[in-house]
Amino acid sequence: MQPGWARGATMWLGILLALLLCSSLEGQENSFTINTVDMKSLPDWTVHNGKNLTLQCTADVSTTSYVKPQHRMLFYKDDVLFYNVSSMESTESYFIPKARVYDSGTYKCTVIVNNKEKTTQEYQVLVTGVPSPSVTLDKKEAIQGGIVRVNCSVPEEKAPIHFTIEKLGLNSKIVKQKREKTSRDQNFVTLEFPIEEQDSVITFRCQARIISGIHVQTSEYTKSDLVTVRESFSMPKFHISPTGMIMEGDQLHIKCTIQVTHLAQEFPEIIIQKDKVIVANSKHGNEAVYSVMAMVEHSGNYTCKVESSRIAKVSSIVVNITELFSKPKLESSSIRLDQGQTLSLYCSIPGMPAANFTILKEDTVVSQTSNFRKRVSEWDSGTYICTAGIGKVVKKSNTVQIVVCEMLSRPRISHDAQFEVIKGQTIEVSCQSINGTSPISYQLFKNTESLESCTKSSNDPAVFKDNPTEDVRYYCAVNNCHSQGRLLSEVLRVKVIAPVDGVQISILSNKVVESGADIVLQCAVDEGSDPITYSFYREKETKPFHQTTLNDTQTFWAKSKAGKEEEGQYYCTAFNRANQASSVPRSKILTVTVVLAPWKKGLIAVVVIGVIIALLIVGAKCYFLRKSKAKQMPVEMSRPAVPLLNSNEKMSDPSMEANSHYGHNDDVGNHAMKPINDNKEPRNSDVQYTEVQVSSPEPHKDLGKKGTETVYSEIRKAAPDAVENRYSRTEGSLDGT
Repeated sequence: MQPGWARGATMWLGILLALLLCSSLEGQENSFTINTVDMKSLPDWTVHNGKNLTLQCTADVSTTSYVKPQHRMLFYKDDVLFYNVSSMESTESYFIPKARVYDSGTYKCTVIVNNKEKTTQEYQVLVTGVPSPSVTLDKKEAIQGGIVRVNCSVPEEKAPIHFTIEKLGLNSKIVKQKREKTSRDQNFVTLEFPIEEQDSVITFRCQARIISGIHVQTSEYTKSDLVTVRESFSMPKFHISPTGMIMEGDQLHIKCTIQVTHLAQEFPEIIIQKDKVIVANSKHGNEAVYSVMAMVEHSGNYTCKVESSRIAKVSSIVVNITELFSKPKLESSSIRLDQGQTLSLYCSIPGMPAANFTILKEDTVVSQTSNFRKRVSEWDSGTYICTAGIGKVVKKSNTVQIVVCEMLSRPRISHDAQFEVIKGQTIEVSCQSINGTSPISYQLFKNTESLESCTKSSNDPAVFKDNPTEDVRYYCAVNNCHSQGRLLSEVLRVKVIAPVDGVQISILSNKVVESGADIVLQCAVDEGSDPITYSFYREKETKPFHQTTLNDTQTFWAKSKAGKEEEGQYYCTAFNRANQASSVPRSKILTVTVVLAPWKKGLIAVVVIGVIIALLIVGAKCYFLRKSKAKQMPVEMSRPAVPLLNSNEKMSDPSMEANSHYGHNDDVGNHAMKPINDNKEPRNSDVQYTEVQVSSPEPHKDLGKKGTETVYSEIRKAAPDAVENRYSRTEGSLDGT
């Protein structure tokens, strides 16, 4: 009992220790790392096609746990995942049985442990060699012109595959035909090969080519079974009848025959050619026949060509025909005749055998003998031929082209005279010969020079264009096949109207004209046809002051005894019927100045001087008259008189005025004459004095002395309402003291 209990106690003690250990492990976190990841290929990275291949991925992982962690291994080819496995083992494998070229590529392996991963480097796997392709045919017996379908495949490989199929003859290394094709979706191709005429026994071979990365893998050639070729039809054969020498007039039969095999699906076409011209053919049968009456021109090389869709067979034969008589010859006295001349035709055969002759114009018989003679008209122009016949053989001669020329009528020349011809404009000159055989040659002359030529194939008019710049003469010449030579038309005179151009205005004398002289203005043009209308204008006036129409390139306007009113600016215009109303030529501005004549200037100077002299004389006279009046004034003042006073003046005492002449005190008189100035105006305002020396009058001779008196005249100007004061005083004494 004791040992049993001991064993039980030991067991429970172990379980307890295990539980304690697990609890301690759960209390701490496991740690791990991927040391290395490696990849291997068994037996090698390069293997031959069809061999087994094993890819191994090995991972070295370190961990703190007693149990290795589970990890994933991923296999990649050309970066594409193709195998994925979860394992706790350090090495995993991927097996490839019978490796093929398409298994070649770039491989790598990735290991993932929890959230950690590591990848190997990339490794190149190369599978060398391509299996020999398999070749099959759709038939082993074919006919010429048919086809054979060839199938070439590599069942072990995957597309894309490039196939090369060649067609060879039996026991021959010469390739008759070669075709290539790349199959991108399948590992086989089917190609068609035509069976040609020269094929008898043929075979085919195939080669496959696969591209793997940068490497190209090529298989060996694989040959197919033999194909026996049979003819679809035989070589064509000629049969000529009659046999031996063939004479002209015999019925000639040329037959071409073939033999068609029973395998042919349709009859080929048989063609008989003579010098590339097809003379007979047949599409339904084994022969073609050409039948004709033999003539020497039927001699030559004949070819029989038999054609199917792809097959053509040819044979040839030469046929000789013996000539019965030579080809007739047609001769003419002349091939170009004038109307009314005689035509002579003669038909003959070398050797002069007896024959039947016929002469024809186009398809009309004109003579049934070997000779033909006629006075011809224009309708006899045409093609002539003759035939000669002996028995059934009839031969044609050469052709003779006869041209009968009708004499030309004198040509008519004209132009459209409905409108006048203006300088520089285009006119059309028409020339026509109504009668005469065409073609007709026309030639236009301008004055004496040839302008242009043309040929008309009918009697329609020939139209020429020209741009005359001056009056001109036209005539035309015509000519045809007639022997008369050329005919000339009448002369056509065309008057060309030149528009007015270059207008100038001028004055015959100087631009500065003396008053009273004549003004003559000239208006002239550089060119222009008559009549020309001239108009003279003054500047800024819309209507001419003078207008005239002349048959001359210049005109004048004169003004006699010109005055100042003729001074100004002038211009002129000129136009004729060739000018457009909207563009009338106009001259430049001419300025005319009118001045006085020298004699008028002298006369005016004389008159002015005379007037001045007269004024001086009159002034002098007035001056002396005033002096004489001033001398007489003392005498007159001595006479008693009542002065005229204004209402504001006081009357002076007459005795005081009288005493002033006899030596009385001047002041008394002056005071007596003093005016009353209500406005108290200063006396010195606007006072003028005039002093005149006066001789003493004769009544005072008894005084014994002769003296002079000085008279002062004083004029005052006052306000408008003031009284004008005048003072007159005589100073001096009779004795001159």
